[in-house]
Formats: sequence, C-alpha cells, structure tokens
Amino acid sequence: MNPPLLEVDGLRKSFADNVVLDGIDMTVARGETVCVLGPSGAGKSTLLRCLNWLEKPDAGVIRLGGERIGMRAGGNVPMRDAELARMRTRMGMVFQHFALWPHMTVLQNLMEAPLHVQHRPRAEVRREAEALLQKVGLVDKRDAFPARLSGGQKQRVGIARALAMHPEVLLFDEPTSALDPELVGEVLSVMDDLRRDGMTMLIVTHEMGFAREAANRIVFIDRGKLVEEAVPEHFFTAPRTERARQFLARYAGTSSGPTFSRMPA
Repeated sequence: MNPPLLEVDGLRKSFADNVVLDGIDMTVARGETVCVLGPSGAGKSTLLRCLNWLEKPDAGVIRLGGERIGMRAGGNVPMRDAELARMRTRMGMVFQHFALWPHMTVLQNLMEAPLHVQHRPRAEVRREAEALLQKVGLVDKRDAFPARLSGGQKQRVGIARALAMHPEVLLFDEPTSALDPELVGEVLSVMDDLRRDGMTMLIVTHEMGFAREAANRIVFIDRGKLVEEAVPEHFFTAPRTERARQFLARYAGTSSGPTFSRMPA
C-alpha cells in the first residue's frame, strides 16, 4: 500500500452532551478509495466535516500529506482563516444536496473558486472547466442554471466543481442519497471513472454494491467509533463483529444501476 495521504488520530467531536465521534483512528493512502459505512446517526458525515474543519474537532490530529490541518506548527494555535482556506482547497467536498450556486451557470459554478480563491488565469480556468464538463458528460449544460438540471446532473456538476480546485483527495458525503433511484447510476459511474483514474476518495455512502465493487477498503462506523475495517471481500462475506453483521443483515439488494445496488436508508 502507498504511504498515507490522509491520517486521522484520536478524532473526537461532541455536540453538547452528544458524543458523535469517539476517538477515530484511520488512514487513507494516495490513490485509495475508502468507503465509510454505518447506520444513520453513526457520525459519518460529521467525520468528513471535521476532516476539512467545516466542523472544528474537540480533540485529535488530522494530517494531509504530513501537514496538520486546522492547527499551526506546534499544535497549540489554530490556523488563521487564510491558512485554513488553503488547506481546504486540497480536499474537495461533494455534498449530499449539491450546494451549487443557483444564480450561476454550470460553467460559472466550476470557474468561481479557481478564479477567486486560487487566483488562476481566466483562460486556463475556463479551459479546464470545459474539459471537466466533458469528463462528467455535461458539456451541453455549460450555460444552464442549476434549476434546469436533474438531481444526477447537479451532482455531476458538484463533482466537477470539486475537481476544478485540483484537490489531493475528494470527500463524498452520501452523494447519491438525495437522488431518484434511476439517477444514481450516472453519478456512481463518474465516481468509478475517478477511481480508475487514481483519484484518492473517502466516500460516505449507502450504496452497498458500489462499496463492494469499487472500494479498496471499507470502514464501518457505529455510535462514533470505528468498529471494523476490512477489504470489501472480507467485510461483506465474513464481517468480524456482530454489529457489522447486524448492519449487513438489513441489506436488501435493491437496484440503483446495472451493477451497483443500494441499501435502504
């Protein structure tokens, strides 16, 4: 396995008296696809939001490429906003509910952050944005506004927008859960293409078929704890823990595409 790109040690997060993450330790290697599974309320989405400090962790250390996220050298002083913004550009985030800017066209959505956060040349940004729309099959929608897109198209734009920042890792927060079943396959297909291209991805998902076929590794979280970690073949055929076996017993195998199947939420 490649050396870790993303390292998480002792990550903890609570909201009032509710402990959401309780000492998470994990790594993601460069080029690896890791799927995070677990029941609703297990802490999966909070994990992603803590990784890029959209939520400030209560404790723990997160490193990307060996550089600590959120805290300055020495670990006692939080990063300034500009420093944190720079770190966040290295982690692309794809949200459950798309989070596109409704007043901007598809092309403008892709160009906005590279232009105004990374201050890259407009001609270069536009050229790359058009290439990304080609990659996700939406060149013909470049001048459309989000309200004119299907859910699957919006999510593909969301993926392209994240890629426009040249991230080192992509974080997916249940990217298909807001989609009608017939639209799920088109988004999973784009994600599978990224996997084949060697993109590093950490994916919170209920898409069991996709996790089984596409992931290098499964991380199973329950009640804020990392309960089990295994390659897909072992996790899905011979889970070690009773909690994982109970979770998988709910899997009903409903179809969300030609090869990927979905577990009911």
